[in-house]
Amino acid sequence: MPITEDQPTNPIGVYGASKLRGELAAFEKNSSSVIIRTSWVYSSYGNNFVKTMIRLMNERESVNVINDQIGKPTYARDLAIAIMEVIEEWPAITNSSRIFNFTNSGIAISWYDFACAIKEIIGSKCIVNPIHTSAYPTAAKRPVYSVLDTTKLENQLSITIPNWKESLIKCMSLM
Repeated sequence: MPITEDQPTNPIGVYGASKLRGELAAFEKNSSSVIIRTSWVYSSYGNNFVKTMIRLMNERESVNVINDQIGKPTYARDLAIAIMEVIEEWPAITNSSRIFNFTNSGIAISWYDFACAIKEIIGSKCIVNPIHTSAYPTAAKRPVYSVLDTTKLENQLSITIPNWKESLIKCMSLM
């Protein structure tokens, strides 16, 4: 089931633990802080999964992509719009829990599924091979399931969150 804002946190690595410490510090310094949790953020700027996949698909005949970690991508532009909505609706949310989840809507996917969508959009002939996390060891531990429930944000702000694939297409049109 998607993770709600009120579920207990259980960071599995240094990165997650540092994010939780940041949340706690924000509330300690200002009890009216608002936290927006997100995942798998990408943009037409900076370094991110989408830009890396496009580069690799243009350079290689095949790429290996993890298929056993599930989440939802977040287009940074859509996240920025949601943040602006939170700021505009500030008086309406000051009496509620100030932690919200935001990711794009649509079905939860694996990194492999995300790479396949990127491949389709750019029309690449690169072969995308699904692999297990164990075949791609990294120092950072990643959760197997990191799907965030966005119902609270959608209901409190009455916003419609764009589908991840539609947002991916928009983002890639700017690259």
